[in-house]
Amino acid sequence: MVIFGAGGDLTKRLLVPALYNLAHTGLLPEHLAIVGVDLAQQDAAAWQGSLHAMLASFVGNPSSESRIEAIDAAVWGKLAGGMSYVQGDLNDAALYDTLRLHLKDVAHDAQTEGNVLFYLAVADRFFAPIIEQLGHAGLLDAEARDGTPQHWRRVVIEKPFGHDMESARALNKRIRACLEEEQIYRIDHFLGKETVQSILAFRFANGLFEPIWNRDRIDHVQITVAETVGVERRGRFYEKTGALRDMVPNHVFQLLAMVAMEPPAGFDADSIRNRKADVFKSLRSVTPDDAVRGQYGPGTVLGAQVPAYRSEPDVAADSNAETYVAMRLAIDNWRWAGVPFYLRTGKRMARRMTEIAICFRPAPHAPFEDTHVESLPPNWLVLHIQPDDGISLQFQVKRPGPVVDLATVRMAFHDRDWFPHEPNVGYETLLYDVMIGDQTLFNRADMVEETWRVVQPVLDAWATEPPRHFPNYQSGSDGPQAAEALLRHDHRTWRPVNTEADGSATPEK
Repeated sequence: MVIFGAGGDLTKRLLVPALYNLAHTGLLPEHLAIVGVDLAQQDAAAWQGSLHAMLASFVGNPSSESRIEAIDAAVWGKLAGGMSYVQGDLNDAALYDTLRLHLKDVAHDAQTEGNVLFYLAVADRFFAPIIEQLGHAGLLDAEARDGTPQHWRRVVIEKPFGHDMESARALNKRIRACLEEEQIYRIDHFLGKETVQSILAFRFANGLFEPIWNRDRIDHVQITVAETVGVERRGRFYEKTGALRDMVPNHVFQLLAMVAMEPPAGFDADSIRNRKADVFKSLRSVTPDDAVRGQYGPGTVLGAQVPAYRSEPDVAADSNAETYVAMRLAIDNWRWAGVPFYLRTGKRMARRMTEIAICFRPAPHAPFEDTHVESLPPNWLVLHIQPDDGISLQFQVKRPGPVVDLATVRMAFHDRDWFPHEPNVGYETLLYDVMIGDQTLFNRADMVEETWRVVQPVLDAWATEPPRHFPNYQSGSDGPQAAEALLRHDHRTWRPVNTEADGSATPEK
């Protein structure tokens, strides 16, 4: 495994902790060598030391996203024992000649049989140049004997994969000139979450839900990805990117595809990715009238005062970068015709939570006309992705007493009540899948381009029309009022962000 950007945050905070967790559970190959590549002048021992120090900082730290309960010296020793380091400029062809010679030695010493996984943990401007340099140096070729590949070469590319439809197509064209599609792993760490993967099992392993999973029974779907954090140290990145590019064509659309896709022919990579691609192709391009943007002002989040986005480090005092996006989407196919999908994602919101809420059509009120029941609220099925992973179902029962009255109750399943906790940073499954050659959880070129197509009209409009009232939502709130108006226009409302972890009301006492 060759990691470009070996000294960066992604490597230290996520990739190496994930590799450690895989090693601890015995899921790494017996013969594994890890080669770090970066500009910094250091040797392998110094690199290993910096990785170990970061790993140690996660132990006993409940606020850390990289959950490590303890460092097993034997496990770390074996992992670190296979580490080496190559220093050089990523734009310098000489680096790749040095790397080619180094990998020959590694293949011999570590008995890796020539299989190499290249991980691009670098800024997106380096994606195409690195791949082209690897191609020129002959490092992407799978040597064949009698037509049979003797080893494999795979490349993992982080997001953002392009910044709009045109740049995504250009990037695909450049890398496909050097790689076959089966060698390319466009990673989205959201798909590494167990609860995201379990959506498919929930839908297709239970005969109860599929008959009602359509426009006849579902009124609308709400997908929320809310964060309490601000931009933290990513001011420069966010100024160029914004919430739409950062979250919607990748993370949020992946959740949408899991909910909306047709049953696959099987659980192999091609079958699942084909059905996801069908969803993206059926998505109608979003008009600017169906999109809302926001930027957080000062406020209180989790009891602490926080500054406005424009007061964050590396952010312009008059910045127009959005930190919140809401959209109404339509899927033009038989299953979902007429069912709106509402998406929203934002920073500095009331609570950290990711959920998919499916609102069913209400039952007819006729049987209750002569009772105290004035209306029948809809049933909600909520898939809780984080932080309290699980599923809840909200429905109506009769309230105890001599008169006919209804109460809203819920049934809730929590992962923590059924399954043991395993240290996980969200990259373990994805790294394991790359190593075994399973592309199920990775995006194809056509999928990437289709998702950019859907949001391109909004990107174009926002580029030419600056927002009028930024900041337009208070930190610690549910977002801007314009997002509420988006649903109110359809006689619907957003589910509150700051609710119980299972998304429904507290039982009566």
